[in-house]
Amino acid sequence: MTLHAPNRRPTGPTGLRGRGVADALAHALEPVVGGPLPVGLHAWDGSRAGPETGPAVLLRSPAALRRILWHPGELGAAQAYVTGELDVDGDLAEALDCVRRAGRERQLAGIRPTLGAAAALARAALLLRRVGALGGPPPAPASQARLSGRLHSLGRDRQAISHHYDVTSDFYALLLDPHLAYSCAYWTSDAPGYTLEDAQRDKLELVCQKVGLRPGSRLLDIGCGWGSLSLYAAEHHGVRVTGVTIASEQKERVERLVAERGLGDLVEVRLQDYREIADDGYDAVVSLEMGEHVGAANYPAFASVLASRVRPGGRVLVQQMSRAGRHPGGGPFIESFIAPDMHMRPLGETVALLERSGLEVRDVEALREHYVRTVRAWLETLEARWDEAVALVGEESARVWRLYLVGGAMAFRDGRMGVDQVLMVRPSADGSTWMPPVRGGHAEGARR
Repeated sequence: MTLHAPNRRPTGPTGLRGRGVADALAHALEPVVGGPLPVGLHAWDGSRAGPETGPAVLLRSPAALRRILWHPGELGAAQAYVTGELDVDGDLAEALDCVRRAGRERQLAGIRPTLGAAAALARAALLLRRVGALGGPPPAPASQARLSGRLHSLGRDRQAISHHYDVTSDFYALLLDPHLAYSCAYWTSDAPGYTLEDAQRDKLELVCQKVGLRPGSRLLDIGCGWGSLSLYAAEHHGVRVTGVTIASEQKERVERLVAERGLGDLVEVRLQDYREIADDGYDAVVSLEMGEHVGAANYPAFASVLASRVRPGGRVLVQQMSRAGRHPGGGPFIESFIAPDMHMRPLGETVALLERSGLEVRDVEALREHYVRTVRAWLETLEARWDEAVALVGEESARVWRLYLVGGAMAFRDGRMGVDQVLMVRPSADGSTWMPPVRGGHAEGARR
């Protein structure tokens, strides 16, 4: 995406001793950021500073600086970006890469305060006052989540899911492939004609094979989303599926698709929390990228549901994102705008929690690089159909999604996040699993 700075000269006195806003701000910040600005800076008064080539940050209003002042770092910058008070001239991913690379090379994380940095901050504060950026905190953008209630209570979890999914199903239909699969695809080819739709089909087929589905099998799809797995398993494997979601928009959309495809005798969709599932004896239980949303404290209960709802010898597959270090929720932007209350952990910790539920882990497959391609495909669609997306959800929400997808692709590319498929089985009392002796023979080894 390429945006252009307003072609305006400075208007009115700035009190900056002849400097424009951009040059004065760049000069004040050099001691804080450890050197010259890594990207260009264009301000609302028409002034410019920093590199003359490459991406540039556009400050369209003093309000952008005010947001960053009240929420230093990622959240303030994200708020200013989604509202349009801050923009990027050039490629957004390249701009973010430049900033991250400069921070890494200059070892900015964890810098101890110095007299020079303190003086620079004082000069920056004076500058902010002169350009009208000081004042009370701006209101949060309309697209920022507003949740209430106890963390991961039934009511709060429904609010969190509603924030992300109950916008309009037409937006997801625009963004996703025809399967409406909102999870990492499985790319088995580099051929030019191989599309996201093909990769999602191959992911769905892989899941069905891993859990050994046969005609007449009973499948529990926890967090069924827009029904990609539920519908695929019923149509292509003759499986009886119970899909569970707490997003009313998803339930309504999936039920329409079930009716349109004549699958009413095979697919049931429930508006139900995983903690409310009472029936058991399923031949297979699958959860695709829903376990991240149950919370740290509730994950043992989630794992217990997986184990107790499948019959002895039945299989369980969890596809789940992982993350190490700080910000298990994904960082201030993700936690505030995309998936509030989400919690990710390193893969090994998740495997340990699943094993404690009584499930036996049989296979783990990493899909991190597959998610880079998946997210980039979604981003390409968003950019190609930008005007349609804006018409559906508004400019601000569309900008949230652009920032989300650009940042997500980078996180998986750089290894700051991962995603894995964990295949498990519930052993019988005597330890039998009816699993195949070799990897890849999942369907043949399924217990009849």
